Amino acid sequence: MIRVGRPPEGSWTEHYPELGTGAVSFADSTSKEFFEDEREAVFKRAWLNVARAEELPRVGSYVTKEIEVARTSIVLVKGRDERIRAFYNICRHRGNKLVWNDFPQQATRGTCRQFTCKYHGWRYDLDGALKFVQQKSEFFDLNAADYGLKAVHCDIWNGFVFINFDPAPRQSLRDFLGPMITGLDGYPFEKLTERYAWVAHNNSNWKIFADAFQEYYHVPSLHPQQVPPQVRDPNAGFTCGHFQLDGPHRLVSTAGRRRWLLPPDYMYPIERATRSGLVGPWRTPDLGELPAGLNPGGVEPWGISNFQIFPNTEILIYGGWYLLYRYWPTSHNTHRFEAYTYFSPARSVRERIEHEVAAVVLKEFALQDAGMLGGTQAALQYGIVDEFPLNDQEILVRHLHKVVVDWVQAYRREKAPAQAGV
Repeated sequence: MIRVGRPPEGSWTEHYPELGTGAVSFADSTSKEFFEDEREAVFKRAWLNVARAEELPRVGSYVTKEIEVARTSIVLVKGRDERIRAFYNICRHRGNKLVWNDFPQQATRGTCRQFTCKYHGWRYDLDGALKFVQQKSEFFDLNAADYGLKAVHCDIWNGFVFINFDPAPRQSLRDFLGPMITGLDGYPFEKLTERYAWVAHNNSNWKIFADAFQEYYHVPSLHPQQVPPQVRDPNAGFTCGHFQLDGPHRLVSTAGRRRWLLPPDYMYPIERATRSGLVGPWRTPDLGELPAGLNPGGVEPWGISNFQIFPNTEILIYGGWYLLYRYWPTSHNTHRFEAYTYFSPARSVRERIEHEVAAVVLKEFALQDAGMLGGTQAALQYGIVDEFPLNDQEILVRHLHKVVVDWVQAYRREKAPAQAGV
C-alpha cells in the first residue's frame, strides 16, 4: 500500500521510492498475452464505476452496459425497494441476451415492471427472481428459485454506481476507494445533474490515453492555442501543483484562474462571447462549503483536481461542476473512451448555452489528446524501444503502469500452482 499524504516541497517521485526513477516499459500496453491476464487480474477483481444513480431515477429504471473487457453485458435496475442492483444480462433458460432492443451489442435503457426474454418468454422481476416460465410443466423438476438472474456485486458511493465481477470481492467498495477518494465525501455530486456525454473509439491501449490526463508536461506542445503565452514557452517550466498516491489510486491538482482574468488570446472568441469554455462556465452556483479532500495539497489559486480511481475512472472537479471519464478496453490495442460533463441544472437559456459551449470546448481539448493515441500505439508496437525515461511530473504515469503490472503478476503467481497441478 502506497501511503497517502503530501510529500515535502520539491521532487515528487523521490518520496515514493517503491516507484523507482529508472526508465519504464510499456509492454503492458502492447502485449496480447498481458491483456488476457489483465482482464482477469484487474477488470474482474477491481470495483468498476459503470453509472451514476441519476441514470436510474425511479422504480423499474434500467440501463445495460457492455463490458467487453470482461466479455459480458450487465443490467442495472432500480427495484421496488429503491435499491440499485446489477445482473448479468443473460436469460437462465438458453442463454439468450435478456435486455436489448434492435441490436444486441448496443447498450440500452428504459423503464419496465419486469424483464421478459424475447426468445421463450421467461420473465424476471426487478429483484432478478424468475417469475414466469412458459409451459413450466414440460420441464423436469424445475425449481424457479434456482433460476433467477445471476447477480453481480453492486454498491454505491456518493451516487457513483460500482460493480465487481469477483465472486468474493477482496474489499468492500469503501475500503477499496481508500481515504484519498473518500475525502470527497460531502461534495454535492447529487446537485450536478445536467449531463452532456460523448464516446470515442480509440486505436490505443486504454492506459495510453489515461496517461494523457496524468501529467501536464504535454500542454505547451499539444495545446498551445488554449494556454496563456507564458505557458506556450517550452522553457516556462509549466508544472502541476500537487500529486498524491493512495493504494492503486492517483490524484493531480493544478492551479487555475477564471478566464475573464486572462488575456483574450487565451480563449476562443466563442468563450469570451458566452463566458464559458475550457474551464467551464465563468460563474457557477454556490455549492456551499466543499470538502477539504477536494484540494488536499492546498494549491492556490486552485483550478482543478483529477481523482483517478483505479483502474479506469477519473473524476475531474472544477469546484462548481465536474467531468467523469472512463476507459473501457476492447482489445489489447483499442478502447472505448466515455466522457461526461455535469453541471447544476440550467436556470436560464444563457446558462444552458454556457454549459453546451463548455462541453464542446472540452470535447475538442480531449480529442487533441486522443489524436496522439494511434501514433503512440503504433510506434510502441514496433517493439524497437522498450525503455522510456519519465520525468518527475510523470509520476502518475509511472504509478499506473506499475500498479497494473503488480496486479497481473500477483494473478499469475496465484494461477501458477493451479496450472502446475493440471
